[in-house]
Amino acid sequence: MIIEGKQYTSDLVIYSNAIDATWWRKQGHRLLPEDLEDILVHEPERLIIGTGFYGLMKIDKRTIKLLKEKSIELFADNTRKAVEKFNSIEVRKDVIAAFHLTC
Repeated sequence: MIIEGKQYTSDLVIYSNAIDATWWRKQGHRLLPEDLEDILVHEPERLIIGTGFYGLMKIDKRTIKLLKEKSIELFADNTRKAVEKFNSIEVRKDVIAAFHLTC
């Protein structure tokens, strides 16, 4: 993924004012609630999840439940579609995107 001319090849999180290129999950192809702790501190209204080129990363049911409890709108799809969704949003102030890039 290329953002503002810089290439990223590992999983990352895009915040409104920063990029965290060290994002890693406890179980590589499963998104658990604890994998979102740093993200949830920012209290986003929307969270976009890229699940990998082939969509191999699965979102645990507990993660979906947690996001619903916090009234965070979730969009999850393969990383290509998630990037398209993120790029289509004009105002990203309350949006965080997390992309699985490594497969």
